[in-house]
Amino acid sequence: MLTIIENLLNGDEVSRFRDALADADWRDGAGTAGTRSVSVKQNLQLDRGDALARELGNLILNKLGQHPEFVSASLAEKIWPPVFNLYKDGGHYGTHSDAALMRLPEAGLTIRSDLSATLFLSDPESYDGGELIVEEAFGAQAVKLAAGDMVLYPSSSLHQVAPVTRGERICAITWMQSAVADDSARGLLYDLDQSIRALTPGRAKDDPEINRLIHVYHNLLRRWANP
Repeated sequence: MLTIIENLLNGDEVSRFRDALADADWRDGAGTAGTRSVSVKQNLQLDRGDALARELGNLILNKLGQHPEFVSASLAEKIWPPVFNLYKDGGHYGTHSDAALMRLPEAGLTIRSDLSATLFLSDPESYDGGELIVEEAFGAQAVKLAAGDMVLYPSSSLHQVAPVTRGERICAITWMQSAVADDSARGLLYDLDQSIRALTPGRAKDDPEINRLIHVYHNLLRRWANP
């Protein structure tokens, strides 16, 4: 399931991020690629230990934790610290899949990557190319969002970043382990939760039909959640 989270960051927040990243210490992103991915990865990244990366990453994590749609779509248990990357001058990331297990030694943490996320920080009109292309069951989908919007997609999918032929594409990326590892089950729970939230306004707090739907939601979550 591919899900768009609109306006995770508002316009003022995006501007502050871009101002802060304008003079960042960008480094060759090949250093964080796997043995096969390194041959198809051409971008710049901030080091995970970079103070600015940690500061901005924590702001994103705080936003995610407070965003109802993100919580509903991801059911995230663990989230990898956001990584900031920059594509320009033909920079791209060829077709690849994300590692299933991601180790964070400094935190003694291992994350199973169920979901990947890209938060767009550059205005789409400011650069050409740079689409995130995700291969889904019904074909490839190209994603290029407004600054401040985020896309969630299964980490198991093949995906790529098209070459940036003009301007700069700056994004933050992250991965998460969900309480529900199965993508189809997680998608059904998300759809059910969205329906409950849409039907609830205007109903009594003890509306039996809404309560029944909530009952079904939590029993399905109980059945599908990882032990």
